[in-house]
Amino acid sequence: MENAVQAVVVYDGRLLLVREAGEWGLPSGAGQPAETVEATAARVVQELTGYLADGSAALDGSSAVLCQLLSEEPTDGARLAAADIRWTPNEETPAIALPETVRRYLEGHTPV
Repeated sequence: MENAVQAVVVYDGRLLLVREAGEWGLPSGAGQPAETVEATAARVVQELTGYLADGSAALDGSSAVLCQLLSEEPTDGARLAAADIRWTPNEETPAIALPETVRRYLEGHTPV
């Protein structure tokens, strides 16, 4: 998806991934008119997964936005089935196609 905003949601040393078109990747979607990239990322996470997140900062040089998880359990109404949503430990992400800026962020991220 061209000009898609990608949401980077890290919680407890794990990265939120979604499966679309048979491939695992970051939750992503296009912005709406007058919507900031941070707001787009938060909306996309909620629409796809049901998790509430707050888009806090765009990662330099990419369309990826770092998001803070606001709910430990997803709300109802997620577009994707539970089987298409997973939390992947950061050390298992090298097999996933991710933007270089996201990889650099994950390498420096310390679980809280």
